Amino acid sequence: MKIKALSRSIETQQPPGTNAPRQSRNLAPEIHPFERAREYKRALNAVKLERMFAKPFLTQLGNGHVDGVYSLCKDKNSLSTIASGSGDGVIKVWDLTSREESWRTAAHTNIVKGMTFTHDKKLLSCGTDGIKLWDPYNSEANSAPLSTWQEGGPYTSLSFHQSSNAFAASSGAGCIRVWDLDHSTAPQTIQWPSFTDTITNVCFNPVETSIIGSVATDRSIILFDLRTNKPVIKTVLKFAANRIVFNPMEAMNLAVASEDHNLYIFDARNFDRAQNIQKGHVAAVMDVEFSPTGEELVSGSYDRTIRIWKRDAGHARDTYHTKRMQRVFRACWTQDAKYLVSGSDDGNLRLWRANASERSGVKSARQRQALEYNQALAQRYAHVPEVRRIARHRRVPKVVKKANEIKNEELAAIKRREENERKHSKKQFEKRQSEREKPILAKEQ
Repeated sequence: MKIKALSRSIETQQPPGTNAPRQSRNLAPEIHPFERAREYKRALNAVKLERMFAKPFLTQLGNGHVDGVYSLCKDKNSLSTIASGSGDGVIKVWDLTSREESWRTAAHTNIVKGMTFTHDKKLLSCGTDGIKLWDPYNSEANSAPLSTWQEGGPYTSLSFHQSSNAFAASSGAGCIRVWDLDHSTAPQTIQWPSFTDTITNVCFNPVETSIIGSVATDRSIILFDLRTNKPVIKTVLKFAANRIVFNPMEAMNLAVASEDHNLYIFDARNFDRAQNIQKGHVAAVMDVEFSPTGEELVSGSYDRTIRIWKRDAGHARDTYHTKRMQRVFRACWTQDAKYLVSGSDDGNLRLWRANASERSGVKSARQRQALEYNQALAQRYAHVPEVRRIARHRRVPKVVKKANEIKNEELAAIKRREENERKHSKKQFEKRQSEREKPILAKEQ
């Protein structure tokens, strides 16, 4: 009689990195009565260790600028190249690998208002003295610009098209000019009828590439369509916005950084209400940017902090600050979404980890499995009060903490006054206005 038996080598049953054979384990719940208690304790230790090893600040880049950093952009064809512009008109290109400047020039006579890289690694910059094109990769420091545009200035912001060699520039005259680098054609000008306020920021949609978004000093958000050369919609908020940016993964979702300390996420197809309001800053939000994955945002504020937000959350995931960092005017992600770069009023550019406790470098299989296990436990028990308290706890500067307390008292007083007024007037019979509808004053099409 022949008997066939399955046989497997011992190596297939060994854990990676060891010669010990794998021990079988019975997962029957009646054999492990304290499994939940052990997992809870491990989850508690995991979030404690995560906060213990949270050291987000890496370094500052070189010697920074003499004046404040008011513009920042990254080369989308490189993981390690960013450019910064300061209040004295100097532009510097930085190498994140060596953390030193690789090129510099005295580009403008005053503040560098906007910068953007082209597809062929040229650099566009703008100021009150016009728009200039530079070649930081193939030219020497303090070299002359390749091209200059001065028609229709002064310019306040730049944005480059996702697929073609066109760029948009917003101006103090209330219009947006679209230029073509390939053909050097006359600019295409788009403007809201009878609009004369300054457009402070402009942004091309990276998915629907014919859509341009802009914010202006009259507290408006205006969307333009290049296909029809006409504006599409105008929405007026209660407070002015400093920055507009589109989600790189979702065509019609955009975020604006507002003077009322909040971030607003809108769906461009429906401006009747905000999709989400993200609160936490205690001063005007100067800059906001989506991560390359579209799942998170980073914001820089006048309150001297940088905050990281999950797209669907209402409060910041993390808050970064240092003793010497002043008002943050620019913050951006690197192309791999692992690091952040911030530019502040003290003239320094700082490099941060996107995840404060994450360490770069090669990890062994056992270490990687342990980190993944701890992360899964922390997510599983995130609803437990003690785990949630430790995970959300952040130390902030005393000035920010005090300002937050005062702000909360003022908001509570306003809400109490509105409720009392509603209770003793005809407003009690009216429908309540949603919190996400309150920021919007008017809409025009």
